[in-house]
Amino acid sequence: MSTCTLASREGAEPLAGTAATARTWLLVEQPGPWGAQALTNSRLDPELGRALTAATDGTGVRVALIRRPGPSSRRNTVLRRRVFLAHTAPGHSWIRTTTLADPKVLPRLDFTAAAAGHHGGIWDAYSGPPLVLVCTNGKRDKCCALLGRPLAADLANTGTETWEVTHIGGHRFAPTLVVLPFGYAYGRASAELVRNAVAAADNGQIVLDHCRGRSTWDRPAQAADLAVRDMLREYRADALDVVRTEPVRPETGYAERPTSPLPSLSVTVAHSDGRMWQVLVEQRTDGAPAPASCGSLLGPPARMAVTAITRLSSSSLAGLGSGRLVPAS
Repeated sequence: MSTCTLASREGAEPLAGTAATARTWLLVEQPGPWGAQALTNSRLDPELGRALTAATDGTGVRVALIRRPGPSSRRNTVLRRRVFLAHTAPGHSWIRTTTLADPKVLPRLDFTAAAAGHHGGIWDAYSGPPLVLVCTNGKRDKCCALLGRPLAADLANTGTETWEVTHIGGHRFAPTLVVLPFGYAYGRASAELVRNAVAAADNGQIVLDHCRGRSTWDRPAQAADLAVRDMLREYRADALDVVRTEPVRPETGYAERPTSPLPSLSVTVAHSDGRMWQVLVEQRTDGAPAPASCGSLLGPPARMAVTAITRLSSSSLAGLGSGRLVPAS
């Protein structure tokens, strides 16, 4: 049987730069069955789901439902829901948590502030192990259920703080997951890889193997971050930050702000020690046609191709202020 995950593997589709974008995650516990659009098609009040969608639209906060792994959680209900608010930006990652009898208060949260990294002291600081969110929503894509649910159950049985989650993008990379608080996503994951990623996160580090990118940034910036990490063999989660992303005119190499999108982008990646790099990323659609999810039409998968990494000199850094990027000699 052909599946989107099989087509993606056979086409050797790259994982880097494919994570969902979310500077901040709002996770709401909701056992029972989930529909394809879980916020409005589950045992959660659909009016609340619509209100959360409207309240977070354009803020940089991503809302998802979570439940504990296992068949019982897909049947049960809860009187009080566990809720997490997690911010993923480098150097400012945090998780706040509480339990709520009535989640209808959630749309009143200041989501703009949360996306900017300000929790305002809401709820309790989460002090437990890293959270693992494994995508398992079979109504969204069958590969997430077939591959994600066994992985989530295995992780939970070994003591990993695991939750099933409704949707984190990239069905074709199943089993796929996000590790919080840093927000790095992984695809085609095994239980051993996830345990290594959790152990690394517990020590403020990440694992590069099968990494899709940090949800803090958009896809080109995710690819640039991973490329610099791979070059430096830098595993500390907060060692790198993306400080600038701009379109590039191919004929000049200058970063400008055009009226229409261009395929190439210049991403400036900064190290905590002061070093900086200009990373050129091409957004390509030259891969073998494949479905984005099971049952969808074949299409060329968009991929992020890092074509150059240039260490920026002091004169280059001065040029950042004018929008012109000058490669170091």
